[in-house]
Amino acid sequence: MSDLQDIRAFLAVAELHSFVAAARQLSMTAPSVTRAVGALEERLGVQLLLRTTRQVSLTSAGAVYAARVGPLLAEFQKANEEVREQQGDAAGLLRINAPMSLGQQILPDVASGFRVDYPDTSISLSLTDRFIDIVSGEVDLAIRISEAPKDKSTIWRKICRVRRVLVASPGYLAAYGTPLEPEHLHDHACLAYDEDSISEIWELSNAGRTRKIKAGQRFAGNNGDLIARLAENGEGVALLPLFIVEQALSSQRLQQLLPEWEPPPLWLTLYYPPYEKLPTRVAKFSDFFENYVTHTRPI
Repeated sequence: MSDLQDIRAFLAVAELHSFVAAARQLSMTAPSVTRAVGALEERLGVQLLLRTTRQVSLTSAGAVYAARVGPLLAEFQKANEEVREQQGDAAGLLRINAPMSLGQQILPDVASGFRVDYPDTSISLSLTDRFIDIVSGEVDLAIRISEAPKDKSTIWRKICRVRRVLVASPGYLAAYGTPLEPEHLHDHACLAYDEDSISEIWELSNAGRTRKIKAGQRFAGNNGDLIARLAENGEGVALLPLFIVEQALSSQRLQQLLPEWEPPPLWLTLYYPPYEKLPTRVAKFSDFFENYVTHTRPI
């Protein structure tokens, strides 16, 4: 097994061009990675890496060796995971992508709680408010807040509806007045929460009546926490998921507007690559996440 550990260390250094970065990726110390690579070179009787003060690069022998053993190690790891899968084992790396606000507010507790139940699962979290290419293979599941899914190339699982509310600061309302009908919003600064930070159309409905409002003339942003802070600063009216602004509403930094007018529902949805069968760790995390956001901390 020491051979495999040494090979794993060598391949990480070769990929990252850094002993320190490889150590961080492998949860090892840099001296341990250096010793592992040195031991591998000694057993093979050939230098695999060129080490300078500026960079680490492959020798010609190292490049040949990496090209041959890299796929073999990947297949070995895949075989291990497949055997664990057959036994219902959740061990392995779980790569998750999520929106920024949801990730910062919800995922720390979810990930920590999941690791208590499944300590052999390691978790990689990446946060972005843009949709990602889930088919690329860079993540195992993506969490999204959006309209009903239309993508036919992925697998998706609806978790729950995400309520949105119109909000503004008391200071803003004192200065510009409180809108009592959706039409009044045309005279207000409406802050757009838009993926491209350009503009947003709000569609509000009440008892069969629908009104559309264009937002973004003054401010637009692609992050919900950013828009919430602008609203708290008195920059205008925002339409945001309740979980982003619930603390500001409780402390009266923001005030809800037009509660009887509802925007179209958004869904909290899990997206997966086109698996034939969900890996055990992905399936178990999905169940854990759903229980958390529907029972432990409903959003």
